[in-house]
Amino acid sequence: MSDNCSGSGFAFIAGITVGAAVGAIAGLLFAPESGEETRKRLQDKSKDLTDDLHDKFDEFKDTVTEALDNVKSKVEEVKSKDTKKA
Repeated sequence: MSDNCSGSGFAFIAGITVGAAVGAIAGLLFAPESGEETRKRLQDKSKDLTDDLHDKFDEFKDTVTEALDNVKSKVEEVKSKDTKKA
């Protein structure tokens, strides 16, 4: 079950990365700007993408941590019930 959560999170992050890269390349190919302006725009977009990826990774990490905490809690709950029965 946790494999599904981690797989979909990775797919989401990979999709954002690929989409941003394709968009940046298309923008460069069709941009009627000077080289300096294009480099500045590319630098800005790169920083934005990096910031977005860090944010998404932090969200993903928090989701995984929360899921693991829930699993640990359930395991302890089952252990406690099992000990009381014995």
